[in-house]
Amino acid sequence: MSKEQIKQLEAGKYVSFATLKRSGDYVATPVWFAPLNGYYYLFSAEDAGKVKRLRNFSEARLAPCTVSGKLKGEFMDTQAYLLESPEDIDTALNALHKKYGLSMKITDFLSGLMGKKDKRAYIRVEIPQ
Repeated sequence: MSKEQIKQLEAGKYVSFATLKRSGDYVATPVWFAPLNGYYYLFSAEDAGKVKRLRNFSEARLAPCTVSGKLKGEFMDTQAYLLESPEDIDTALNALHKKYGLSMKITDFLSGLMGKKDKRAYIRVEIPQ
């Protein structure tokens, strides 16, 4: 991945995160993401389709996009992993809070009120060099 592609990806607020189905097709969803130390972190509801698909396949794709999922660049092949350890989850949360600030705090607060914060899955995405 070129420096220009990384710059374009990291400049956006959303990425299209595409996960692999058993059929070989990818399903894309716009999500918040945060870069940190060469990785990208994101979160989702633990019962979301993308999380279920990641349990079967680590292959995924990322592309810059709008909030509605309209692509603003090309997909890049990646590997994505569900985070399990409290330390890894804290790393993901810290990265997301750093990027999204008050918006992430509000999201956490509202998710906590609705009982959904503890039902999140955190994901680390790695882009092969």
